[in-house]
Amino acid sequence: MHLNFALVLGSVVVGFLVGLTGMGGGALMTPMLVLLFGVAPSAAISSDLIAALFMKPLGVAVHWHHKTIQPRLVRYLCYGSVPAAIVGTYVMHLFGSTPVAEHHLRVVLGVALLVGAAAMITRAFFPTREVAEGALRINRTLIVAVGAFGGLMVGLTSVGAGSLIIVMLLLIYPHLRTDQLVGTDLAQSIPLTGAATIGTLLFGHVQFALTASIIVGSVPAVVLGSLLSARSFTRALRPYLGGLALLSGLKYVDVPDDALVVAAVVVLVVATFIALRSSKVAARDVATTLAGPDAGVAPGVVVPG
Repeated sequence: MHLNFALVLGSVVVGFLVGLTGMGGGALMTPMLVLLFGVAPSAAISSDLIAALFMKPLGVAVHWHHKTIQPRLVRYLCYGSVPAAIVGTYVMHLFGSTPVAEHHLRVVLGVALLVGAAAMITRAFFPTREVAEGALRINRTLIVAVGAFGGLMVGLTSVGAGSLIIVMLLLIYPHLRTDQLVGTDLAQSIPLTGAATIGTLLFGHVQFALTASIIVGSVPAVVLGSLLSARSFTRALRPYLGGLALLSGLKYVDVPDDALVVAAVVVLVVATFIALRSSKVAARDVATTLAGPDAGVAPGVVVPG
């Protein structure tokens, strides 16, 4: 087994961006593997899932230290996501490994990326609320269903843990702070990814040399990106990365090149608008913090996020 140096360098870039912005690796790593390195979708998804299991624990440790994880939410999400992730890997196994099957899986992955990109855009525009913290009222059936949907998508496509689930939680619990949403989603993604990893090992899609190259490049880069993640410029990067995921999804579903060029221009304009808007919000938040609590936003007032 030998390492692919170019793939290691590519994984460094993706790992750094994941650590820097908190985006799910499935929306970045898998497209890189398929579109740039020509890896079969089934092998790319499986290898990305295993690599993600090595990238996530550091982030969970940080959020646990800062007490930004909702343990009850994590538990009910895992009730749905863990078994669903194994089912997802089995469904991927049922696709087979013929060229036609890989093409079908590529289209499914493209749809997942489009949905994930739409979720990222929703998150950028959805307002956050500053309210007093309290015990969550959990609709167990709903949260288990959210976990099951996210787990199925992760097991089948590797996309969902860092995009779909977190946006669904945002819609259900708009009063949760962003760090609580991210911490809770990250914590539940470890058992979810672990279950998906077991499924991929059982159903035999893993290429170990490929996986090793991803881990060697991405894990140290995630650590470095996480150390810089508090910088204000990271918020402005997310719309462009979400746009990249959107364009990758369009490519997967065989959108013609001419249409892709038009889509790229539209994505660039929209991403720039969102980035500028996010920068203004970040600057306002800093000004409010420096002015002191009396100058802040009153509890219950909706603040664009």
